[in-house]
Amino acid sequence: MSVVRTQYLELIEQLSRYDYEYYVLNESTVPDAEYDRLMLALTAIELDHPDWITPSSPSQRVAGQAAEGFVTVAHRVPMLSLDNAFSGEDLAAFVKRLQDRLNNPASIEFACEPKLDGIAVSLLYEQGQLVRGATRGDGSTGEDITSNVRTIRSIPLQLQGDDWPQELEVRGEIYMPKAGFERMNRLALARDEKVFVNPRNAASGSLRQLDSKLTALRPLEMCCYSVGYSAGGELPATQSELMAQFGRWGLNINAEQAVVQGIEGIEAYYQQLETRRDSLAYEIDGIVYKVNNFALQNRLGFVSRAPRWAIARKFPAQEEMTRLLAVEFQVGRTGALTPVARLEPVFVGGVTVSNATLHNMDEIERLDVRIGDRVIVHRAGDVIPKVARVVVADRPATAERIEVPAVCPECASKVERIEGESVMRCTGGIFCSAQRREALKHFVSRKALDIDGCGEKIIDALLSANLIHSASALFELQPAQLIGLERMGNKSVEKLLAAIEQSKHTSLARFLFALGIREVGETTARNLARYFATMDKLMAATEEQLLEVEDVGPKVAAHVVSYFSEPQNRVEVARLIALGVHWDDEVVSEQALLLSGQTWVVTGKIDQMSRDEAKDYLLRLGAKVAGSVSAKTTQVVAGPGAGSKLNKATELNIPVMDEADFIRWLTDQGLWQA
Repeated sequence: MSVVRTQYLELIEQLSRYDYEYYVLNESTVPDAEYDRLMLALTAIELDHPDWITPSSPSQRVAGQAAEGFVTVAHRVPMLSLDNAFSGEDLAAFVKRLQDRLNNPASIEFACEPKLDGIAVSLLYEQGQLVRGATRGDGSTGEDITSNVRTIRSIPLQLQGDDWPQELEVRGEIYMPKAGFERMNRLALARDEKVFVNPRNAASGSLRQLDSKLTALRPLEMCCYSVGYSAGGELPATQSELMAQFGRWGLNINAEQAVVQGIEGIEAYYQQLETRRDSLAYEIDGIVYKVNNFALQNRLGFVSRAPRWAIARKFPAQEEMTRLLAVEFQVGRTGALTPVARLEPVFVGGVTVSNATLHNMDEIERLDVRIGDRVIVHRAGDVIPKVARVVVADRPATAERIEVPAVCPECASKVERIEGESVMRCTGGIFCSAQRREALKHFVSRKALDIDGCGEKIIDALLSANLIHSASALFELQPAQLIGLERMGNKSVEKLLAAIEQSKHTSLARFLFALGIREVGETTARNLARYFATMDKLMAATEEQLLEVEDVGPKVAAHVVSYFSEPQNRVEVARLIALGVHWDDEVVSEQALLLSGQTWVVTGKIDQMSRDEAKDYLLRLGAKVAGSVSAKTTQVVAGPGAGSKLNKATELNIPVMDEADFIRWLTDQGLWQA
């Protein structure tokens, strides 16, 4: 048997196994991108050797089979899958094929919609009443899940109006919104139950419950996108008109759908939706493009497993498989050691990733990850890549456990782990070069002293040249010391020294934040500054006095007292003040108490200011600004692109302001001038 023939048979076996695990066992053992690559390899061989194709090849059928415990039902019209496009070139080739087959070079009209990452289902309505729900299964037969779909509130049991066909098979996707998935997993963790890996698996597991009462407890929704067949009535002539008709019948449709012209239109739709992907309330893995006109769809027809008139453009994978080569421990400004995975480079989330966070030793133990393992790396948007899970079945015999370092990798000081904490810390303090470097980077950062132009490279250069050992040394730098540094000419030196001088006038809150006291973030620093008003009072405060400050708990109070009890820290504060760092007295005005005790959330894009500026206005008025919406949230400010946070606010009946209302409100407080 030839090498290619052997490879072909192995691909059939491998893909069939993944299909069984994914569709029957509800286990996502490999990333979608890995599956897609294997399928491409299979179809490429079949193109060269069409006589090898067998009915059992995964390319010849839609994956999946009926699970035990459910009645099997036949689909009157097969539920086919879609061909995939992975690039703009693939899309252009698709459009060219359509134009050639239609013998029409003119621009074709397309209906576009997000490709939901859920479970394809069929709903059968007779005389407007829901009589059956079924999964796609293998495309020809599926599982009868009628009792389960009837529990999903976005599925109407009776269609609205009276102009529907006597028989109507509606097709769509059942999915679990991100917010519902996170809420369900939080509850599972609290009950010490198994959590789901992702919303798609959660939706599949929920739909395939034999007890519909359990399905009813799951936050499932359905989005409808096509008709399988109909009888005894007329349907619209285009996909976009059909979606409008679905809406009138009470069927849920996707609000992001659009009609565009030609290759330029579908590319533009792709670009705008990809930028907003992470802000959507649900998971999507691409976009579906369909020829809008049904008469043209009929002319174009089908191939064995997919329609010629539609295609799915995949987004760059947010999960990929690679190998863990090593683990290194990085030291932060407070001495925390963070394990960082060194990986075989892999393209994921639109970038090449060679490093990913492992968070802490608790996470390493939870994942049971070892050096040499094949791992799944997750990256979404601008989020730091992380190792999400391990492919334990592929673990090599040579895999090595990750050992806890006994000493700091930077300064060789003892590493300790305080009881009750998941973080290991270097005990070297200011004598640890890594802690010193990270503390200085924090001190000059935008939310601290905000020294413009003094970034990571400048800090590293100043440390390497032995010009600074503490934050106060920055204010003692002289031009002659800086001229010799790499890329530091006269103008650069002049600008840097001017920025350092300008940073001397700050606020007590910024100064406290810049000091880098453990657990003292922006909001806590602002609350401390408001409460104590002066540095002397804060430095003399006891833990009992600190506990009276809003958002200060026992841990924060202990860290503040501990910080100021260290002689070197008190000396450093005195040096900074002696070198000219100063601030205006904190005066708590009536305006500063306006939002006291309230929690606000800012989400989406704010056109007339940055999100940080909007946050700063709210903090000045006494509000706490949170990163997520909860029952404790007082108000949400939502700009364009607001996604799951806006949905959560609506779900919890929390008041929402758009940007225009927010600007008007700031104007009324005298904080904004048009």
